[in-house]
Amino acid sequence: MSASIDDRSRELLEAENFAHVATITRDGTPHVAVAWIDVDGDVVQVNSAEGRDWPANLRRDPRVTIVVANHENPYEYVTIKGEAIEITPEGADQHIDSLAKKYLDKDEYPFRVEDEVRLKIRVRPDKVRRWGG
Repeated sequence: MSASIDDRSRELLEAENFAHVATITRDGTPHVAVAWIDVDGDVVQVNSAEGRDWPANLRRDPRVTIVVANHENPYEYVTIKGEAIEITPEGADQHIDSLAKKYLDKDEYPFRVEDEVRLKIRVRPDKVRRWGG
């Protein structure tokens, strides 16, 4: 069951706050990666690259927890528990460029690696909870 994202949580996701994305490895242990994030309606979007551990983890087990702390007040944060509903290269290059604009004020992602395949990962939140603030 999909959860909606309240106004303040949405503000935290739309601001220049980093996401900590927790996935489950093959042996059941957690793996956490830091990522840029945005939101499309009530779907959370992150970007990664083919060959990295956490997209592979999501393909095997789509359950994910994302924590986004307010960089101005780290005691205020939102926790999103959900499921990766799409992992695709389609639109991923444009997505990373839009995230580069958000986080770096650059029109294009400046850290491109030749032959790297970017991935846009869309997460349906099942539970959203905001803390602090």
